[in-house]
Amino acid sequence: MLNELTLAAASVASGEKINIGDAAVTAVFGYAVVFVGLISLMIVISIIGAIFKSKDAKAAAAKAAEEASKPAENAAPAEAPKLAPGSAGHVKLFDVPDKEAAMIMAIVADKMQKPLNELHFISIKEVK
Repeated sequence: MLNELTLAAASVASGEKINIGDAAVTAVFGYAVVFVGLISLMIVISIIGAIFKSKDAKAAAAKAAEEASKPAENAAPAEAPKLAPGSAGHVKLFDVPDKEAAMIMAIVADKMQKPLNELHFISIKEVK
């Protein structure tokens, strides 16, 4: 087979006509060389990518360890957003106008003898 390839290559180089069998063998051999080259290139790129990923992971772990070892006084604690003074959050109203809901909340606060800003109303619904 190697002799056939050598003869086919020599005949192509000299400008002679080659038969279909020799041309097929030369084409298959050429395709095989190209695909082996592409596969080897793909393997090399995958290996290099894995090396860089491991270096990045090590650097990220070192950075996280460094930040964890810093004193906690530099980091500000995450606080819940503060509500306005006298606010108790949102109230869901079901078939009740705003004016009536405000009156109901004022009456409840008066009956409980508590300031309105200390009460938390979740929802107000009209009973029919």
